[in-house]
Amino acid sequence: MLSSIEILRPGLASSIQDIGRWGYQDSGVPVSGAVDEVAFRLANLLVDNQANAAAIEFMIMGPDLKFNVSSFIAITGGVCQAWLNDQLLEQNRAYQVMPGAILKFKPITNGRFGYLAIKGGILTKPILNSRSTSVRIQLGGINGRNLQAADQLPIKATYQLKSLARRKLVVNHPTENLLTIRFVKGPQWQQFSPKAQQLFTQGHFYISQQADRMGYRLAGPVLPIPAQSMLSEGTVTGNIQVTRSGQPIVLLADRQTAGGYPVIGTVCLADLDKLIQANNQQQLRFKPVSTTTATLLLQKETEKLHQLAVQFRQARYQQPIGPQQAAGSRIAELFK
Repeated sequence: MLSSIEILRPGLASSIQDIGRWGYQDSGVPVSGAVDEVAFRLANLLVDNQANAAAIEFMIMGPDLKFNVSSFIAITGGVCQAWLNDQLLEQNRAYQVMPGAILKFKPITNGRFGYLAIKGGILTKPILNSRSTSVRIQLGGINGRNLQAADQLPIKATYQLKSLARRKLVVNHPTENLLTIRFVKGPQWQQFSPKAQQLFTQGHFYISQQADRMGYRLAGPVLPIPAQSMLSEGTVTGNIQVTRSGQPIVLLADRQTAGGYPVIGTVCLADLDKLIQANNQQQLRFKPVSTTTATLLLQKETEKLHQLAVQFRQARYQQPIGPQQAAGSRIAELFK
């Protein structure tokens, strides 16, 4: 039997997201899903969810919620303060919540996107194999829109979480004024002039006010654009398109499925979260790397997540543990 979380105040651009609606981009359906996939996956790891369990994503300001059932939660992403009743919560840590508990957020002070994972995930009806919300085409989530006051989010009651006391992480957020963002040269790289290539790799950019789930328009050096026109082609997460005005745009989760602007490069997935959570004052410098290097960087980040999952599983037999885990530990010792 499902219970619910009630939205008391929706926050800003709060929506239900998972890892996205993959496999339908050729039919014009955007992928959507969590913008900062690393923070999203960390939140689910902390509450022992499947990687694709749906969570709440918010931008700058999180929602106020009331839990009508027992569960476990974790908050990740941009730095913000959150209270569970009168208790100030730490980010990147799992907590138990009881029926009637109220969770409130203050604005993000470092970063842009935050994530709230609930044990078992948010159990709205999947559409095209995903619960992600795509507001632009009104698909998924709650009626294809951002969360509103009085929404009831279906979840399953949970009363136990293995190794709860050890489900916490230390996450360092970049605070330096200049961030290096690695990228792979795009399909139209050679069509850009040497001057444009030099401006892109040696200039400093920052995120403009035009930044949302579709993409970030960058301010900085104006890049000369190729003279030849091009046919529209499929887009991927992290594509850096250059518009006719010479301004780069980094495409994100809600990007259009195809585009006709030349792509000078694609941000390495291992660095995408750093760019996504950068503030308007931090400058960005783009550094080209090979496809092989980009793949190795992603494999390294993926392995870190895997090791965290192993660490949390092994921690179930470390103190403090409950009676069931203690019995299991004693039985395990007998078979050594």
